Amino acid sequence: PSFLNAGDGRHEHPTQEFLDEFSFLEQNGWDRDRIHLALVGDLYHGRTVHSKVDGLKIYGHVEVDLVCPEELAMPEEYTTRMRAAGYVVRTFPSIEAYMDQPHVALIWLQLERMGDKILSKEHQLRAAVTFTEAMLPRLAPGTRFYHPLPRHSQFPVIPTFLDATPHNCWDRQAMNGYYVRIALLGLVSGALGADFRGVPYTPPVLAKEFVVELEARPAGQQTKEVKVGIKPIEDGIVIDHIGFGQDIEAIWDQIDKIHKIMKLNVISSHGVYASSRGGHKGLISLPNFAKWGIADLKRLAAIAPGCTMNIIAGKRVEKKYSLRMPPRIYNFKDISCKNAACVSHPAQHEHAVPEFRLAGDSKFVCVFCEAQHEYHSIW
Repeated sequence: PSFLNAGDGRHEHPTQEFLDEFSFLEQNGWDRDRIHLALVGDLYHGRTVHSKVDGLKIYGHVEVDLVCPEELAMPEEYTTRMRAAGYVVRTFPSIEAYMDQPHVALIWLQLERMGDKILSKEHQLRAAVTFTEAMLPRLAPGTRFYHPLPRHSQFPVIPTFLDATPHNCWDRQAMNGYYVRIALLGLVSGALGADFRGVPYTPPVLAKEFVVELEARPAGQQTKEVKVGIKPIEDGIVIDHIGFGQDIEAIWDQIDKIHKIMKLNVISSHGVYASSRGGHKGLISLPNFAKWGIADLKRLAAIAPGCTMNIIAGKRVEKKYSLRMPPRIYNFKDISCKNAACVSHPAQHEHAVPEFRLAGDSKFVCVFCEAQHEYHSIW
C-alpha cells in the first residue's frame, strides 16, 4: 500500500515541503548550487519548517536563518540535524533584529500553529515576527516572501501591502500546490513513475543476533569465590558487566533501570565493583530466580547492552549469554521519544507506539521523527 503524509500533528509536513522546494527551484531557475533561506515565525510547532531539515538537502550549500523569539524556537534536535547536514545556521530573536542582515534571498513565514501554552503572549510574539511597511526599504534586492497560507485576517505576519510587489511569491507557491499534489497522487497511484531509473529505497538490514549464547563454564568447574562483593550463588541468575567502562554513577543508574523495568522485586544482591579488565562494572545476583526466556533476554539487552547473563545451577554456570546492542527497541511501555513535537511523544496523546532503530554504535533514531537518542535516554 502507498500513502502520503500530508502533515502529522506538530511534527512534520513533507508534502508541503515538496511544494516549497519546487517553488524555490522554480524562482531560482532550477539552480541547486546554493540557497539562503530565512524561516520566520513559530518554528517550534511549525511542521513544514521541521521537514526542511531533509528537504533542503537537494542544495549544494545551505544557509538557514531562524528568526523567532525564544518561546517559538525550533526544537534542538532539528537544528542539530541541520548542522550535521552541513547547513550554516544562524538565529535571531525578531524580524526587526534580522532586517539588517545582508544577502537575504527567501523569507518563509508562518505563525498559525502557536501552542496553547503561549497564547497569553500571542500579540507580543506576533509583533516579533511580523513584517511591517517601515521595513520595506531595508529589504535586500531580490528578496522574495513565501507563506503556506491561509494568513490571519486580523494580524497577518505577511501583510497585504506586499501583495502587489515583486516580493510576492506565495501566490505562485499556492498555485504550485495544485500541480505538486497531482504529481504526488500520480506517483502513489502508479500513473506516474514507470520510467523511474534512479535507485529505489532499500529498507535498512537490521542485524538479528544480539543475544548470543557463549560457552558455559566446563563441567566440574565452580564459580569463583570473591574477596570483595557478591558471594557466588548455588542456583539462580547473575547479570554481570553492567555498564562496563562507564562512570560509577552511570552504572548505578543502569542497575536501577534493570530492577525497575525488569520488575526484579525479589531477594537480590547488587553493586558496582572494580573489573579485572580495568574500570568498573555493575553486577546483580538473583538467587533461586526462575530462568528467563528469550523475550526477557532481548528486553535486558535493550536496557543494558554489553552485559552478560549467567544461569547458575549447582554453583556452576549452566548457560551464559552475551547481550549486545539490539538493532531496534520497540514495544516497551517504558520508552519515549524526547522530541515533544513527535507524534509518538506522550504529550501528543496519539496512538503511535514508540520505536527506535540503531543508527551507529550507540545512537538510536525515532522511526517517526528521526530524532537521535543515546540508547539510555529513551527509557
